[in-house]
Amino acid sequence: MLDIKLIRTNPDLVKAAMKKRNKDMDAIVDEIIAIDEKRRQISTKNDGLKAQQNAVSKKIPAMKKNGEDTTAIMEEMKKLAEEIKQDDAIISELEAKQRELVLMIPNIPHESVPAGADDSENIEVRRFSEPTKFPYEPKAHWDIGKDLGILDPETAGKVTGARFHFYRGLGARLERAVINFFMDTHASRGYTEILPPYIANRASMTGTGQLPKFAEDMFKLEGQEYFLIPTAEVPVTNMHREEVMDGKQLPISYCAYSACFRAEAGAAGRDGRGLIRQHQFNKVELVKFTKPEESYAELEKLTADAEYCLQQLGLPYRVVALCAGDLGFSSAKTYDIEVWMPSYNRYVEISSCSDFEDFQARRASIRYKLDQKDKPQLVHTLNGSGLAVGRTVAAILENYQNDDGSVTVPKALVPYMGGVEVIK
Repeated sequence: MLDIKLIRTNPDLVKAAMKKRNKDMDAIVDEIIAIDEKRRQISTKNDGLKAQQNAVSKKIPAMKKNGEDTTAIMEEMKKLAEEIKQDDAIISELEAKQRELVLMIPNIPHESVPAGADDSENIEVRRFSEPTKFPYEPKAHWDIGKDLGILDPETAGKVTGARFHFYRGLGARLERAVINFFMDTHASRGYTEILPPYIANRASMTGTGQLPKFAEDMFKLEGQEYFLIPTAEVPVTNMHREEVMDGKQLPISYCAYSACFRAEAGAAGRDGRGLIRQHQFNKVELVKFTKPEESYAELEKLTADAEYCLQQLGLPYRVVALCAGDLGFSSAKTYDIEVWMPSYNRYVEISSCSDFEDFQARRASIRYKLDQKDKPQLVHTLNGSGLAVGRTVAAILENYQNDDGSVTVPKALVPYMGGVEVIK
């Protein structure tokens, strides 16, 4: 969340940043400022009342010692206490309302983020390899999976519902191979492995920005203040919620495998088939905690680490810098990595690598000190998919398909597949 001091002292900057995101939040910013002014006025008055209360209370022992009647002064104390109590209640109500509104404002885009209304105005930064070409019409991964008997959405539909999958045989082995390959790769490149809970509480979901803005996209456990996680970013980032970290240990890098759960409210169209947009999917997540001055260099490293996995698999991809209008709610800057999908004849997102600056850290109170005598400062948090596993499997099936219906296993995955080189 944004610093209330920034909103108070430079509301025009905040309003302009929201317009760069293609959002008009002038009314919300103005309401926050109005509430803040009212809260500060009442707080100033209340501080005066408390000072008066303290001054009056100091007279009472002397009056009693001198045998003076304290009835009037006790009545004054009672009135002061009641007024202070009422003011405290109003201040608490105003603070809660102010926080609720501040939590609804997205992060301010970094100055390097290009202007633009939507994903059509994202800017391509680089490519790896050229799109795969076939001398025949390539099949979609859901048809390949069905023909090979390794993907079974029909049975999953019976057992659970739409947008779920059973993986069978070598399909299940391929999914597991991709997970293990990603985790081994990142662990060998300086990331600490984490296997997190798949359920998070409301405070954790708020800390990383999923709540309150995106409540409809979450799966909430009935009768509980628990949510199925949409990404391992939530539990891993919140590992350090309400902590003061040792700045000498920064940057800290984690890689985490988890199942992910998203309601995908409103999502429809072609991506409803196959593995691209599921209610439950597997993902390996990269999370970093850094000092502010190092965060953008670490964003480049994190993005390169996610790219490295695609390079090892030999999958064509490109990296795009998201324009302000396509930027995620919590992000100050994002690179999307998009893998080539032959049946779509276009690139499809397989990772988003983002720098949130201190936006999440302020919500979750994650701070650091370089020295015990220092005042705690907010860390910068970053995360990115390293990578989405189901989408990687889909990309492998489509890019490595053969004209006889089989699929060649990328060399990097053969050891994880028990030596299987072709799925027939």
